[in-house]
Formats: sequence, structure tokens, C-alpha cells
Amino acid sequence: MAIRQLSETLINQIAAGEVIERPASAAKELIENALDAGATRIEIATSGGGKALLRVSDNGSGMDAADLELAVRRHCTSKISETLEDIRTLGFRGEALPSIGSVARLSIASRRRDSAGGHEIAVAGGKIAHLRPAAANPGTIVEVRDLFFATPARLKFLKTEKAEAGAITEIVKRMAIAFPAVRFVLSGSDRTTLEFPATGDDHLARMAQVLGKEFRDNAIALDAMREEIALTGFAGVPTFNRGNSAHQYAFVNGRPVQDKLILSAIRGAYAETIPSGRHPVAVLSIALDPGLVDVNVHPAKSDVRFRDPGLVRGLIVGAIREALARDGSRAATTGANDMLRSFRPGFQPHAQRPQTPWSAETSPSRPYQPTTGFGERPQASFDGLSMPAARAEPQFSPQPAAAEPNARYPLGAARAQIHANYIVAQTEDGLVIVDQHAAHERLVFEAMRKALHSKRLASQVLLIPEIIDIPEEDCDRLMQHAAELSELGLAIERFGPGAIAVRETPAMLGEVDAHGLIRQLADEIAEWDTASGLSAKLEYVAATMACHGSVRSGRRLRPEEMNALLREMEVTPGSGQCNHGRPTYIELKLSDIERLFGRS
Repeated sequence: MAIRQLSETLINQIAAGEVIERPASAAKELIENALDAGATRIEIATSGGGKALLRVSDNGSGMDAADLELAVRRHCTSKISETLEDIRTLGFRGEALPSIGSVARLSIASRRRDSAGGHEIAVAGGKIAHLRPAAANPGTIVEVRDLFFATPARLKFLKTEKAEAGAITEIVKRMAIAFPAVRFVLSGSDRTTLEFPATGDDHLARMAQVLGKEFRDNAIALDAMREEIALTGFAGVPTFNRGNSAHQYAFVNGRPVQDKLILSAIRGAYAETIPSGRHPVAVLSIALDPGLVDVNVHPAKSDVRFRDPGLVRGLIVGAIREALARDGSRAATTGANDMLRSFRPGFQPHAQRPQTPWSAETSPSRPYQPTTGFGERPQASFDGLSMPAARAEPQFSPQPAAAEPNARYPLGAARAQIHANYIVAQTEDGLVIVDQHAAHERLVFEAMRKALHSKRLASQVLLIPEIIDIPEEDCDRLMQHAAELSELGLAIERFGPGAIAVRETPAMLGEVDAHGLIRQLADEIAEWDTASGLSAKLEYVAATMACHGSVRSGRRLRPEEMNALLREMEVTPGSGQCNHGRPTYIELKLSDIERLFGRS
């Protein structure tokens, strides 16, 4: 078969298969062009999920007649010249407009600010129409109709109109987060109008527009730098999580990307703090020399390749973990809201409206006085357990935290234990409910993690070794890592073909369910085991051991034990969630309690 040169139209259609995968891809390319043109207002309109109509209007620099004629031809661009090593714009390949024009009906109307009039050019199925004058405001309007009409087979692979419209919405959200100084409006017959007013340099305000106002209350600022690579942004507290990773946004030099390295680093940073199947909320912005990153990995430009990926991953993991250690132990504000929603008001008899003028002193629903804590008279009996009196020697940690005489305690003083599982503590402006098992599990894990980097954990010798019968292959796996487990204070020996003898357990765990611990460790090692051994998984093993050795649900605690647990939580990183990512406490402010009783 003879080799022949493909036609320009067919070449463009092949390129369109990589650049324009769906309507959202076209929207992304057109919005990037508008941003590169310096637009401060971008309006996107769609119909039929973007398949019938996609219009992007901007107030950018615009194009003259000569630029328009070149813009619809392949590999014509104003953004690069001779090298790919210093790319500072979102677009640079010169493929988007000709690719769209080869598979759809494309029209572009544009006018420069200093021009008296504008011009328009159209492309349909790869055929370019003659340029003609047109009335236009300064800026550019790009209209795409009947996407993929020239390649009908491509239409079969598109999703429903609703799904395609949702994908365009997601693209606009990512662009809006990356460029808070730009106003975005998304409208059309297939959607409700979505508007993101410009917020200037206030990135967090724009994130609140996109991710919801709750993100502002549950976000921790990130600001780190390593070897001229800067990382900024916000990471949500671990207890503020979602059911998928769609709320993780990453930007490299202002470019929205969906890079596997970055997403993997986010997962690693939140390891042991978020439940299985849940995902953190984070917005990360990486700034580095353009020569240190390759954005030309794929025509869609959503993937990047770093010259030093290990450095970038270490920066992300380190910055997020440092932020979580600094401020991530607090409970998410959504916890209290979820708790309030779980209450259902019972029967409330109709209250007759008072005939006399309202008075704060005589009203049966007089407001609380937050400046005095729980200001009601019956609370006077608790005066002996005021904040300074909440000091107690910790009963759970080998290294108790010292309490200062006039220290303030964010988690308050223990007032009661409910159902032998939950501690109720009174704070200065509300109350806290603590899951005693989840909280102590986190404390033990952090103590074990700290000890891992210093010396072998202290162990306690069992008077009579515990013999655990497990399959022979599990015995083999455990014995291969006996030395590593010994570093955690767990000493095991082989006891026949299908049994393990436990001779020592970590001292800090107290009484341990050795049978359950060994069986769970065997299962986890079977899943993790690689040629590199268990050394990289010691923290996961420590988390498993902490769970088996923590204060169990159902154990009654003395007041001094409850207060000791609270004091330890206040000084322990990540104490807001257990090793499995569940919250360890929920805080209710007085304002929340007043809402329950209709007093606010």
C-alpha cells in the first residue's frame, strides 16, 4: 500500500480527537485563550450540554483581521516563539481553534480596543469562510455549534446532556479558583446561571464561592517553599471531607492540572486522618521556574511532568502535614451542624404571646450571657470544676503534658460520661462531646509514631505467652517481619507450623487483645507486603496496634481520667480525628444550643 499525504482537514480532525474530547475540552481551550488575552470578564453560554451551542465571550485584547485569519490555522500562535522551555501562558500549541473548526461549526468575532470596527471569520467542518467585517465590542466572541457534526461517530461516545453540562461547570470552577480577579458567568438553556464575581487578590473568598462558605471555616492556609518551588493554598481539616476527590484542585504556575503525582501526594499527606472511602478538600498552587516543569506532556495540557517529582511530592506532603499538626486537630464546623440537624423538635404547645412589653429580666426565654459561660443558677454547683480545676495527672500517656496554673483549656472540664463511651465537657462558651475510644486511640498512635523515630518502644513481658493459631502462610509473613514488629514492642516467635507465640506487647498499650491484633496484622501484611518489606508501613502497623490497645468503649472513667484525656488531646497533633479518620469530638457553641431551644 502506497504512503500518501493526508489532507489538512483530516489532519485537523485527527488532532481534534486528542485536543477536543468532549464539549468541556472545547470550553477549557476557549477560556484559556480568553485568560491569555487578559480578559477580566468571561461569559460562557451553553445549550444541549455544549453539543448544540458553546459560546465564550470575553473583554480581552481582541484580534485584528490578520490575527483572525491565522488563528484558525494549525500551529499558529502568539504565545511562544522558538522554545518550549519558558511557557508562561495557558495555551501555546496553536491547535485548539483549528481542531474545533474541523469537527464543528465555528465562528469568531473579535475587535481590538484601538480599532474602529471588528471582523468575523467562520469555519465549518474544516472549511474556512472568507473574513468579513462585523460589529463587535472590544474583545472576542467564539461560538461553537453542532460539535462533532463532521465526525458523527464521536457523538456516540459523549454522555448525556446533563453530564456534559456538569463537566463544563467543573472546568469553569477550576478556572475561577485559579483566577480570582476575573468575573465568570456560566449560563444557558440547559442550566441555572452560575456567577462568580471577581474577588481580586482574595483567593479564599473565591474558593468559598466555588467550594461553599463552609470551606472558609474549615481551611488551613499553606505557605511553604523548598529549593525555589513555592506551595500556597488551603487544605481542609481532616474531618471536613467528601465522598470523592472532585474537591481537590491543583494549579501549576496558574494552570489547572489533574496530575497523578499531586493527587497521590495529597492522599499521602492525609494518611491515617481520613476514613477509607472519604477524600480531603484541598486547593494547592505550585509556583516554580517554567523550565523545571514540562506542560507539553499531552495535547489537553492537563498533565505535567516535573523535573524533580520527589521534591514536589515531599513539599506537598510536608506542608500539609505541618499545617494539620499546627491547626488540623480542630473539629469541622459541619459536625455541629450535622448534630443539630439530627435533632427533631417534639411537641411544642402554642405559647401565648405576652401582653406586657418584652423584658430581658422577666422573659421566660431570656438569652444566655456568653461572657459568663453557662450563666444559669443551677450551674453554680459546678463551680468546683472550673477551668483551672480541670488539671489532672494523665493516666494514658507515658509523657504527660504539664498543666500551667492559669492555663486555658479549649476542650474544657469533664462533666459526665454518657453510656460509658462519651465524655461531656463544659467549655467557656459551649460544650464538647468526646468519643473516648477514638480520642485515646489517636493519642496512643501519636506516642508510638514519635517513639518510632527515637528508639525501640518499651514492652511488657507476658507471664504466659499467648498462642495464636493462624494459617501457615500468615505465620511465614509475620516471621519475615518479626524484627520490625519488635521495634514497636511486639515480640513474636514461631510456635509450630500454624501458630505464633506472643511473648511481649508494647507497654503503653496496657492490656492488649493479642489474638485480634495478630490476625489483623497478618491480613494487612498480606495486602501490603512487597520486596521492600514492612519498613515503609510501620506507621500503619502502629495505628493498628493503637486501635487494639486503646481505652475501649464501655469502660467507665473517673473524673481525673476524663480530664487527663482532654488535656492530652489539647497538646497532641491530629487529635481531632482517630487513626481511621473519624472525628474524636464534636463541639457545640452556646449559640448552637440556643438554636435547639429556639432562643436565638
